[in-house]
Amino acid sequence: MRTLTATSQNSILVTWVKAFGRALDAAGCDGPALLAQVGFNLKDLGGPDARCPLTKTHLLWQVALEATGDPAFGVKLAKYFTHTTFHALGYGLSASSTLKEAFERIQRYSHVVSDAVSYRFERCGAEYHFYMEPAIELPIESIDALVGTHLRMCRSLIGRDFAPLAVELRRPRPLVLDDFERLWRAPLRFEADYNRLRFDCESMERILDSGNPELARLSDAVSARYLARIERDNIEARVRAVLAHRLRHSEPSQEEVAEALNVSARTLQRKLGECATSFKEILDETRHALALVYLSDPHHSVADVTHLLGFSCSSAFTRAFRRWTGHSPTDWRSGSARSPRATTSAVVSTTSAAALLAAAERNH
Repeated sequence: MRTLTATSQNSILVTWVKAFGRALDAAGCDGPALLAQVGFNLKDLGGPDARCPLTKTHLLWQVALEATGDPAFGVKLAKYFTHTTFHALGYGLSASSTLKEAFERIQRYSHVVSDAVSYRFERCGAEYHFYMEPAIELPIESIDALVGTHLRMCRSLIGRDFAPLAVELRRPRPLVLDDFERLWRAPLRFEADYNRLRFDCESMERILDSGNPELARLSDAVSARYLARIERDNIEARVRAVLAHRLRHSEPSQEEVAEALNVSARTLQRKLGECATSFKEILDETRHALALVYLSDPHHSVADVTHLLGFSCSSAFTRAFRRWTGHSPTDWRSGSARSPRATTSAVVSTTSAAALLAAAERNH
């Protein structure tokens, strides 16, 4: 299994960790002992509002897969989630008037549970498509768990026999498909361009008997208050994570980053203003920090780094690098222009070292 790295700011509800423990118990393992092995003490995890860093859950996946020997553990994990696992969002989903409304609610409030994945839900002709794109790199089994969770939600609302038109995943094809086919009951496609669930319009738009608009509104209000509280502390880190991922393709606009974070560009600007910073400042700082990481790797040429940082040409990168350090990239790399750790210390103080290393690994 490929274990990947999250930043220290990325988090998830501890109720998810507790569900993980129940799944390990059901698999015949000692759940509490395995949780303790990676630093989780069930007695000290806290209440339903408490969160824990995703860096720990990455290790938990590795330990769980080794202990169970089950490559389909992620598929089965969804069974152990309850409404309360997802804070107020769980009740909002249960009270949704249609499956379409439920998926729109997930897109809007998913960060109540975790900021590791961004969702996009849209109509495409005679279908609805639900995209699941990690904002950071994640174990492939965590996406398996998400697929199972969303399908179980659908079946709890519309009926046990419900099936999507297709499940499409970026992950490699599993060696054994039995559990994937048995639990998902849908056409499967692996090594796809997207992590995507495809649904028919009639099922998505059908009015549900279980819908309760008043309860849904109350749940949304609780979710919005909770999000406002936790996002005050990590909006900068989330912007940096999106930039580190997307810069290697081109320079993303503020509007594109806002869309990835499921907020409007105006809201993002306001939130960053409340943190006494701006999108332009974070973009510049992130590029500066990543440039030092990439140039420290001899496998990357200056032309490579130019591309990885989203600059249109090498001259634009060189001008920016001179502004940051007073030297050209070539001189800095040669070592003649470096003062020991002076350049990097100023940037690493504002950018998570873990995020930089993860970004470097993605582009190595």
